[in-house]
Amino acid sequence: QVQLVESGGGLVQAGGSLRLSCVASPGTLDMYHLGWFRQFPGKEREFVAALSRNLGSTGYADSVKGRFTISRDNEKNTAYLQMNNLKPDDTALYYCAASAYGSHWSRVASVYGYWGQGTQVTVSS
Repeated sequence: QVQLVESGGGLVQAGGSLRLSCVASPGTLDMYHLGWFRQFPGKEREFVAALSRNLGSTGYADSVKGRFTISRDNEKNTAYLQMNNLKPDDTALYYCAASAYGSHWSRVASVYGYWGQGTQVTVSS
């Protein structure tokens, strides 16, 4: 069992940056594939970015590729989502997720067994 707690959300102007953090406890984050998802009001959660536990391969949604970067610090048991050049369309509730399943990250939310409570990101125009 692992609990995830996100932080770092907030209000930012278009073109600005935010870094989301996701702290895991107990256990070690390097046992899990990590994902970031976001949810718009009235919509399903959508994939944003993911990072595999072993080789560190990453994947990104086309809408954020080149602007967002997922990373992890295993010593701090923390995952990050660096978000640059934010757009109003990025406004959403952002969740981190962890999965012990399989050998690679996934874009599918149901694969992830552990979720944080979410952190709101609001981008003003």
